[in-house]
Amino acid sequence: MDFKKLGLGLALGATVVATASGAFADTKVLKFAHDNKTDPFENPAHACTAVFANIVNADTNGSVKVEVFPSNQLGSASEHVQFLQDNVIQATLTSTGAISSYYPRIDVLNLAFAFDHNAATYDVFDGPFGAALAADIEASIPNAKVLGFPDTGGFFAITNSKRPIKTLDDFDGIRVRTMTLPSHQKIIQALGGEAYPLSWGEVYSGLQTGVIDGQMNPVPIISFANFAEVQQYMTLTNHLFSPYTFMISDSFWNSLTPEEQRVINYAAKSCVTASRGISRIIEASDRGLAGLMDKIEVTALTAEDRQAFKDAAQPAVLAHVEEALGDEGVALLEQFRSAVEDANNATYLKN
Repeated sequence: MDFKKLGLGLALGATVVATASGAFADTKVLKFAHDNKTDPFENPAHACTAVFANIVNADTNGSVKVEVFPSNQLGSASEHVQFLQDNVIQATLTSTGAISSYYPRIDVLNLAFAFDHNAATYDVFDGPFGAALAADIEASIPNAKVLGFPDTGGFFAITNSKRPIKTLDDFDGIRVRTMTLPSHQKIIQALGGEAYPLSWGEVYSGLQTGVIDGQMNPVPIISFANFAEVQQYMTLTNHLFSPYTFMISDSFWNSLTPEEQRVINYAAKSCVTASRGISRIIEASDRGLAGLMDKIEVTALTAEDRQAFKDAAQPAVLAHVEEALGDEGVALLEQFRSAVEDANNATYLKN
């Protein structure tokens, strides 16, 4: 036996093990929790997190490892916000409903019938208003850093099991599930329906048993939640756009090198883009409106009826903000309204 070669081999082996162990010890683990399914082709939340994880894991060369925990594996969406503050998890996507108890001013985003089209939502949340909103959230929620506002699936539609909803009169007596957001309840009440706050996990069974008559969500969510199995009618109201808030633990962020922060930042932008892309694709596919039309009766509002809905709902939200969110809420709402107006009127690819 060549003991020189054996000794060299053992030394090299020890070096490799030590190097690998050191690299493993230096890896920063980012636990990313959300409340949706695990298929990136099925819903915007997992599309966003899957893209983010892929970029970060690859482009940091393993120095940051993203572990995604979907389907409420680490608690509810609201609990994720607290876990982020405690650095138990390092990132989450939180809905407007889940974040509202920590940051009530998120309710200004629920100004009903504000947006004219999807492109306007991109302009608003990627622009100065989005930056102002992110700064306000960071000032209000300890240890939270906002990296963007991913798409939850697009504009809200309303489904129900009673009758087609074409006019305000059609809402009479229909019990519609809402999030716990006060503005959502004010909107349904202003339109003539009965608002019934209910947790997400209870919505399908509530519709199935008749505890509630209807619900409101983006079309992709209505599709993957199989609500057409227990609903007969859908109205394309397009009355709300409620993005996720993508937050990362500020203490985790501060533990990163400048290069790792740069990767996290551009991965977050790709996450937002992925959520928007899959939302539009699902909307246009047989898992969106095209597929739902074979299972449920779909109504599109006329311009006149949509204006009537807007005239009924917007004053209720404005009054709620003035009463419940104070001067800071009113100021943020005015920023939002100004940004939305500019975005609605923007012209693209100008000559």
